[in-house]
Amino acid sequence: MRAPAAPPPPSPLPASTPVGRRRLWQSYAEVCALTWALFVLAGTEFQNGPWKIWEALFQATLTLWAPMLLGALVYPWMRGLERRALSPRVQAAWHAVAAVLFSSCWLGLDYELSLALFGDAHADAMLAQSILWRSLWGILVYAALATGFGAVLNARRARQLAVAAAQAESALARAELSAISGKLNPHFLFNTLNSLIALTRKDARAAEAALLRFAGMLRYVLDTKRTATDRVTVQEEADFLRDYLSLEALRLGARLRVEWALDEAVMDDELPPLTLQPLVENCIVHGIAPRVGGGCIQISARRDAMTGDLALCVRDDGEGCDPALLESPPPGRRGIGLSALRRRFELDYDGRARFSIRTTPGQGFQVDLRIPQV
Repeated sequence: MRAPAAPPPPSPLPASTPVGRRRLWQSYAEVCALTWALFVLAGTEFQNGPWKIWEALFQATLTLWAPMLLGALVYPWMRGLERRALSPRVQAAWHAVAAVLFSSCWLGLDYELSLALFGDAHADAMLAQSILWRSLWGILVYAALATGFGAVLNARRARQLAVAAAQAESALARAELSAISGKLNPHFLFNTLNSLIALTRKDARAAEAALLRFAGMLRYVLDTKRTATDRVTVQEEADFLRDYLSLEALRLGARLRVEWALDEAVMDDELPPLTLQPLVENCIVHGIAPRVGGGCIQISARRDAMTGDLALCVRDDGEGCDPALLESPPPGRRGIGLSALRRRFELDYDGRARFSIRTTPGQGFQVDLRIPQV
């Protein structure tokens, strides 16, 4: 069987795409605008006239333009640290250096602006007055920016891991479903061919008719090149199952009796191919064939009135078994089809399908399926 294809690479991350980058910087601009507005409100003395508002606007702009400009450089700096995967101690050292550099650049930009606007004496006086508190504020602002951008990068990394895990789980599920489908088909072929070999020794003409019917069954299995996620209708599955039962009837004769109860309203509903055949085969192998008098298999399909799901049921009137044996069957008693079908419905339909077994000694064996149609 061909190995499953490797999972596709993870999808682009929010801050790596043009849209993600635009949203990031839009958010940064909004935070800067909010900070500037709060700074203006804090410095405005409304009772002293409108000219105080203009003074507050000027002071807020003069104070905040440098850290807002420098803050845009913190994000690529944080990305660079993330790519290097440094130890926490080394990262802390680099952050300390960056905080000092951030404060120094803030002071330098303020000094150059004061120098350009007001001259040497004013610039030197402002630097002497603000060097201590502006340095402290620079360290605090850098810490806030580094924390915020670090949270963005951590969220991006978490989403990357979640996407990779989801893709790996999806690839595993597809591989397991393909393997399950690969199990069902050879299992069916092996058992049917054994029946045909036994029939050729008894009735050559009946064996020829059976081979023609068997060819039609192979067409159902092979012609469409079905994968694990393909679906067939209830009508197609029932027609295939009738052919299979006809072959088994040639071997078992009157010992095999079948009762059908298929609601016409669900004949176009969809289900995975080879869903019913393994269930019927288990009924024949374990419930009908071992008994001298044979037995009856009942096959039903209807609409669940409460959920709208397709409700399927396959049961026989054989000897049944202890339910505990289903969890740990004795050697040679584990049905390949039944275990594979159980696994298929655990993986398929996003866990919304239902697979249940009811059996007790002397009361036959029954499997119920609920397959969502939406």
